[in-house]
Amino acid sequence: MKRTTLALASVALLAAGYTGTASAQAKEQFVPANGYWVGPYAPGGSGIFGGFLDYLKMINARDGGVNGVKFTWEKCETEYNNARGVECYERSKKKGPTGATMIHPLSTGITYSLIEKGTADKIPIVSIGYGRTSAADGRVFPYVFPLITTYWSQATAMIKFIASKEGGTAKLKGKKIVLVYHDSAYGKEPHAVLQKMAEQYGYELTLLAVPHPGNEQQSQWLQIRQIKPNWVILWGWGVMNPTAIKAAAKIGFPRNKMIGVWWSGAEEDVIPAGSAAKGYMAAGFNISGANFPVIQDIKKNVYAKGEGEMEDQSRIGSIFYNRGVVFAIVTVEAVRKAQEKYGKGQSMTGEQVRWGLENLDISEAYLKKLGATGFMQPLKVSCLDHEGGGQVKFQQWDGTKWNVITDWITADKALVRPMIEEDAAKYAKEKGITPRDCSKES
Repeated sequence: MKRTTLALASVALLAAGYTGTASAQAKEQFVPANGYWVGPYAPGGSGIFGGFLDYLKMINARDGGVNGVKFTWEKCETEYNNARGVECYERSKKKGPTGATMIHPLSTGITYSLIEKGTADKIPIVSIGYGRTSAADGRVFPYVFPLITTYWSQATAMIKFIASKEGGTAKLKGKKIVLVYHDSAYGKEPHAVLQKMAEQYGYELTLLAVPHPGNEQQSQWLQIRQIKPNWVILWGWGVMNPTAIKAAAKIGFPRNKMIGVWWSGAEEDVIPAGSAAKGYMAAGFNISGANFPVIQDIKKNVYAKGEGEMEDQSRIGSIFYNRGVVFAIVTVEAVRKAQEKYGKGQSMTGEQVRWGLENLDISEAYLKKLGATGFMQPLKVSCLDHEGGGQVKFQQWDGTKWNVITDWITADKALVRPMIEEDAAKYAKEKGITPRDCSKES
């Protein structure tokens, strides 16, 4: 579809998703759904925003919203393109009675493009499991939230996992690790921490870029065949992932020595690869499965009424779908927290929701209340720490389903946090930002 046709189609489609009216301003919380439902990355975008919007629909239907304030939204097709992401942001930022609640860019590149804009407009940019890692320093990035687990945290957990398979970190010395990465801001995000850990543990790191969208990888896997690495880390997205898995099988590289980033660890990444995917492993910060009470509530309150987002209901409970539900849980609970401070039953501004995000405390007990025990890790955010989690589980594909093969693995925060603060301080100096004093925040 041509871009102009797509843009026009999205305007018509999106307006249909927007249900708020001027007469109902006091009862509306507008959340932009700026994502992608077409193109090579559509499986991820459609799955995540499917779960995201279904959860908001469930909250509206079951609970009447948050203290009577119902969620409304509008879809905008970004095409996983930075310029389109900025266009969607500009289009949506003033919608609803109080403007955008927060933005979920679902793209590291778009996140980078919106950091200054969101800060100036006082709209939180929420990048759960992606985005700029150093934005975890809330003193410098008050409106940016790389929540739950950052790329740097995940990279350290990956190396911990590899070390556990090799017999300890001392056994990493002399090992060869290849990073096959999407040639974008997203794919480049883990380089610094993986290189730092290579210096620390003595493994040999090779970086191999794969151009967008990733369906051409023959030269990269020929290099891998020559290098003969002990491990391959796949940092892919969309069509790049099954292509890489099939390429690994073609050269005889064992898939049980291949670990994917959490954007390379969904059903949509392995099923298209067929039998080649068996044994492949990936990181994750949420779990698949439709038997969680929170998913059953969505089925009861949304799908039983014929109002669900997913035409293919077999995707309900998949990794991507459940990840969208995680995104929505964070969104709803940030609004709920903001209302505690600024007024129950009122529409919250982006500035007020920023406070809600920064004071989130989703404990194990609260996850049980939400019907999400084991569904995601607890999350406690602060002015200083906009990540709030930092744990990863690993899963392995058995040919038909994902099996969790580890407990939560905690990131090497002693390594990551100083790197975060150093990069954030550099950004602050470049932009003339005076970091906040977190001791004065409340």
